[in-house]
Amino acid sequence: MKRNNVQKRTDPKISSILPTEEYQIHTLSNGIRIAHKQVPYTQIAHCGIMLDIGSRDELPHQQGLAHFWEHMAFKGTEKRSSYHIINRLENVGGELNAYTTKEKICFHASVLDDHFEKAMDLLADITFHSVFPEKQIERERNVILEEMSMYVDSPEDAIQDDFDQLVFPDHALGYNILGTAETVNSFGKEQLFKFINDNIDTEKIVVSSVSRLPFSKVVRVAEKYLGAVPHRRTTRERKPPVLYTPVQEQKERSISQAQCAMGQPAFALLDDRRLPFFMLVNLLGGPGMNSRFNLSLREKYGLVYSIEGNYTPYLDTGFMGIFFGTEQKQLNKSISLIHKELKRIREVPLSVLQLHQTKVQLMGQLAMSEESNMSFMLMMAKSLLDTGRVDSLPEIFAEIEQITATQLQEIAQEMFKEENFSYLTFLPES
Repeated sequence: MKRNNVQKRTDPKISSILPTEEYQIHTLSNGIRIAHKQVPYTQIAHCGIMLDIGSRDELPHQQGLAHFWEHMAFKGTEKRSSYHIINRLENVGGELNAYTTKEKICFHASVLDDHFEKAMDLLADITFHSVFPEKQIERERNVILEEMSMYVDSPEDAIQDDFDQLVFPDHALGYNILGTAETVNSFGKEQLFKFINDNIDTEKIVVSSVSRLPFSKVVRVAEKYLGAVPHRRTTRERKPPVLYTPVQEQKERSISQAQCAMGQPAFALLDDRRLPFFMLVNLLGGPGMNSRFNLSLREKYGLVYSIEGNYTPYLDTGFMGIFFGTEQKQLNKSISLIHKELKRIREVPLSVLQLHQTKVQLMGQLAMSEESNMSFMLMMAKSLLDTGRVDSLPEIFAEIEQITATQLQEIAQEMFKEENFSYLTFLPES
């Protein structure tokens, strides 16, 4: 759900197991990859099944169908009712969850490692054996419509969804992951099965696991519950977005504070400039209170409660956005201050000390995010699907160390031109 969602036993010596410092991989005969990181100091097992399917794979009349599938996977399988699915792991203190993004669907669980096999059995069941009961479809349709209403009532969330449509018009990357009321009301069992059949590809599925369990056991359990899944390939092709044109748009909403989104397309997932650009966005609008946008707009001028900059790379493009809320009378001043910071980063290269501090901060943030075993489990699956590998922290740190101030300035000059920005503002109703 959208929240901030049998082969013979194999000896671990087989050639498809690829040991590294961080993780091990085994590929089933049907193409599904098993990735595991063994962590000796924990009793919790985190595991998930991630599919390379998302909202960008929907046709116009299917908007929201990937997310609908994610919800309906919990509503009944060939051998379990929704009641039994909900209680299967909850009864032993575990958690079952799922999420949908533009390019991924993931079902995942966290349990005491004694119950790892129980979790894997359930995840395989809801992923590959859901039956989508008609009565449950009608109930869940109302749940999702309520979820859509919640997002509309939250302007900070709604503006991000609407801004996607502005930057990627008439393209699936611009679709709201939740869909529209019209499309959600049209979904039935046939549409769900067709969407799955059209998009599922076993060679683009990763089962990810982090626990103290030995890899050999993880492989045996995965093969027990996933080895019989038929090998499938898809002919699906993801179409890249059309040529980008900057757009400005204003909407009136029943809100007391103006909301603003500004940004543009950015570098794709495999672009060599992705990491330096991520560093730039982190410097300007990352989670640290010392980000340049926060120091200017909040700490110096008191114009915003929070301001964030984010960068999301996709298969064939990327997205960079800046989001904040402020009093309507301070909106233009806030935008001007943001562009002042963007101009400074374009024109003034980072000093040796500034560059060093920026690198150290980013490395610290990445290291802390990897401290979460569940986050690493999800990251490992996504990275394998996107790039075919998982970079270790030392490898990432080495790449960060190679970034130069000149490189950052050149990227800033390319990506932070004022005339290339699109803007979406929500204004209080007159």
